[in-house]
Amino acid sequence: MIAIIDYRAGNLTSVARAVRQLGFECTVTDDRKEIEGAERIIFPGVGAAGKAMTDLVSLGLDEMLRDAFGAGKPILGICLGTQIIFDRSEEDDTHCLGLLQGVVRRFPEPLMLDGERLKVPHMGWNQVVWTGEHPVFTGLDARASYYFVHSYYCDPVAQETVMGRTEYGITFASAVAKDNLVAVQFHPEKSGRPGLGILRNFCNWKP
Repeated sequence: MIAIIDYRAGNLTSVARAVRQLGFECTVTDDRKEIEGAERIIFPGVGAAGKAMTDLVSLGLDEMLRDAFGAGKPILGICLGTQIIFDRSEEDDTHCLGLLQGVVRRFPEPLMLDGERLKVPHMGWNQVVWTGEHPVFTGLDARASYYFVHSYYCDPVAQETVMGRTEYGITFASAVAKDNLVAVQFHPEKSGRPGLGILRNFCNWKP
């Protein structure tokens, strides 16, 4: 069973639908015992970092996630869930989970590309240049695009944790991994066949 964490940060139904489409059992839950009993965890999310951390703490899921990471349980972060695994976010000056060292920063203003001003949030399809080897990111078309929606980006301390990078005015880490944790800034559940490939790889991954 795969637990998809419900901490009032949305984006849950589409993730569950994609996982079930791939033939895996999952449940959307905020119940600690249910999450602790699951084989692996998906930690999705959209919205603001400050509110998300407040809700995680109020549900007691912040310590549960730290414990799951320490115990070696496979964890997949998606979008806001990826940002929250770092130490701190500039959004609302939020102290986050600290599973990975680094800061989540807002895109600079103005954000320019070839003399043209880019819109923030970064919204739509963009490519990922895979810079590291990892079982969850194997078998993917190097030319594929993935669906992004975000105004903040992850800036990890340890560059060896960066598995993929994306350009949008700046180059930022769009996929990271450490031990039993993998996380992506884009939405694999909304990214067609390549995104489903990542979800399938995660559901089969034995770190």
